[in-house]
Amino acid sequence: MTEPPVSVLTLLCSGIHFFNAEKRIADYILEDPKRVVDMTSAELAHASSTSEATVTRFCKKLGFENYRMFQLTLARDIVGERQTAEISYEVRLDNIEQSLQNILANKIGELQATIGAIEPENLKKVLAVLQNAQIIQIAAVGNTIPVALDAAFKLNQLGLRCVTGEISEKNAAFALTLTRQDALLLISNSGKSRRLYQIAQAARKNCVPIILITCDRRSPLAELADYLLISSNREQLLTTADFAFSRISAIAIVEVIYHFLLVSLLPKAKDNIARHEAMMRHDKSMPPPSQSL
Repeated sequence: MTEPPVSVLTLLCSGIHFFNAEKRIADYILEDPKRVVDMTSAELAHASSTSEATVTRFCKKLGFENYRMFQLTLARDIVGERQTAEISYEVRLDNIEQSLQNILANKIGELQATIGAIEPENLKKVLAVLQNAQIIQIAAVGNTIPVALDAAFKLNQLGLRCVTGEISEKNAAFALTLTRQDALLLISNSGKSRRLYQIAQAARKNCVPIILITCDRRSPLAELADYLLISSNREQLLTTADFAFSRISAIAIVEVIYHFLLVSLLPKAKDNIARHEAMMRHDKSMPPPSQSL
């Protein structure tokens, strides 16, 4: 018996490709997850204008053996959220205080799901690859570029040789130079970026270890990666839009990597951080204000 996925809501916002009928089911659930907990599969099929067979396929696509396992996991999601009964998924200008609490609860849920999905043994392997790599290339496109820039800055501070760039053609050219002694860290919410896929293919031909931060463990990029770090994206619960994207969980994974590498690289890491801070110190010192007559 396979272990059920951690969270239905997380999976529905993870970028999994749904066919039209399956998408109607997903949209119906996201619109009001609480009402689905007590529905039978026939009732959910009728409410979403699909069939029971489609509901069954939908549950299996999410990783559940049957509708009952799907329903139990969704109920567990809802029970966790009912600890604060006032929380909803609404963001309204006419109720800013409550909306702020709703956003906060959503982001806490993202972080909890992301940290909960980290497997200790897998994390140890990722850390070993990064720590021992001669060069670490970090690649991302679109919305995840700021996460890649932040990751490169942090790893450089620790003393690791890390490169990244905002131009995909440059990233692709550099990936061709990587060797098995290096590492490639990809950051992709959907795991479906064609440009990152080409970069990963180039790295794989050179036997380069590939680490992927993504929401979808069954994406095309995930199939090429040697190590997966699964982030959670619940932004769609707030925006109810297909383009919904959140960087918080991906940044949290970068923070986790940074802090564990910091511990494993001590005291070398502290020395490198101190040297970097000393180099940047003059940028943080402002001249005294001029005396006005």
